[in-house]
Amino acid sequence: MIFSSSVFLFLFLPMLLLAYYSVGRKHRHMRNAVLLLASLFFYAWGEPVYVFLMLMSILLNYAAGLFLARPSKHAKAILTLSVVYNIGILFVFKYLGFACEVLQSFTGRAVRIRQIVLPIGISFFTFQIMSYVIDVYRGRANAQKSLPDLALYISLFPQLIAGPIVRYVDVAEQIGEREESWDRFACGALRFMCGFSKKVLIADQLSPLVDTVFSGAWPSMISHWIGALAYSLQIYFDFSGYSDMAIGLGKLFGFDFLENFNYPYISRSVKEFWRRWHISLSSWFRDYVYIPLGGNRKGTARTYFNLLVVFFLTGLWHGASYNFIVWGMYYAVFLILERVGLDRVLDRLPSPLQRLYTLFVVMIGWVFFRADTMSDAIVYIRGMFVPYGRDLVCFRYIMDAQYWTFLAFGVYFSTFHAGIGRFLSASPKTRAVSDWCTVCIFILAVCYLVGSGYSPFLYFRF
Repeated sequence: MIFSSSVFLFLFLPMLLLAYYSVGRKHRHMRNAVLLLASLFFYAWGEPVYVFLMLMSILLNYAAGLFLARPSKHAKAILTLSVVYNIGILFVFKYLGFACEVLQSFTGRAVRIRQIVLPIGISFFTFQIMSYVIDVYRGRANAQKSLPDLALYISLFPQLIAGPIVRYVDVAEQIGEREESWDRFACGALRFMCGFSKKVLIADQLSPLVDTVFSGAWPSMISHWIGALAYSLQIYFDFSGYSDMAIGLGKLFGFDFLENFNYPYISRSVKEFWRRWHISLSSWFRDYVYIPLGGNRKGTARTYFNLLVVFFLTGLWHGASYNFIVWGMYYAVFLILERVGLDRVLDRLPSPLQRLYTLFVVMIGWVFFRADTMSDAIVYIRGMFVPYGRDLVCFRYIMDAQYWTFLAFGVYFSTFHAGIGRFLSASPKTRAVSDWCTVCIFILAVCYLVGSGYSPFLYFRF
């Protein structure tokens, strides 16, 4: 089940809200039980078999957490077994096929395995589970003694299948006691509407343009740049739209999730971009990989090595293919270059040029992310810099007023709106106007949804 569907919007969510708020505030455990059952149903709607895989992971890590809460000389071994199990499950379902391909390319021997369907959201809930056991081991979180409450943390439907990656320490108190109010509910509803509109009115509308250009239907230098821009906007509004919906839905039930995006396309460096893009993943790798490896405390060479490891894993986390690995290492190279001295050069440039540099790097990077193979990515990038001689013909065929409109809205809401948004929230009057505009745009998005087909979120496959 996806948020941008009629089933979720008109059946699942209203029925859940009715059931949840029918239970009195004093019966917190009953409200949690309603949310847990609804979340399991939500996941089982699309993954009826793999819901048991998630439940098994919850049960084993629940036991590990209880053991780690007690002083023991075996604590490190238990933590290791828990992490190995979690990564092992992720490896089998997500990376085993790719590992066999790599092995075959090196040995020349065919390695055949049964094709395994990737469970939706496995990367997200696996990282959440690991953050729980690691934080209990480090003493940063108390072990959850209630199995249903831990299961609710892992399976909570708003962020279950595409993030943000919510850490247990950030919601532990909210699971036991949280505040619901009409103001919080209204704020959550508006945030959900905003994310829904991002997804349906911009990301989905740019999808045909992106597919057309990346399929090679109209090869030209202009169309390749337009395609790269369109995909940059599509993936941003698709993923940030989901995060907005997840944060908004959390507020409907009294939860506060941390922000996952902060206008990444206004960044003045690649380093700043990764502070603004997919914040929950970046901070996860920082706290559980980069810092334990030594961070920047063990010398320059070690710092660069740590960055390479982190962004190798970041690329691999997104998918089992060379494209994603190259995409991650590509960013590692620019982060190292900025540390070497490129940052000092950027500081001397005017702010618009700093932003153009970052957008240029990011758009080239998205080509590796979007292309099916490395060879496709290389061909596409070469087409961005080599004239085909038919630019105007291709440009006329792939572009129309509709695409121009959605591209313009995408550019505005991903960049210039950062300042306008602060202005609109500065006073009650402008905020009220902004809220009513959000409602009207949401109604328009619902109309688009009713007239369209199934459109899953791009990050579902990760």
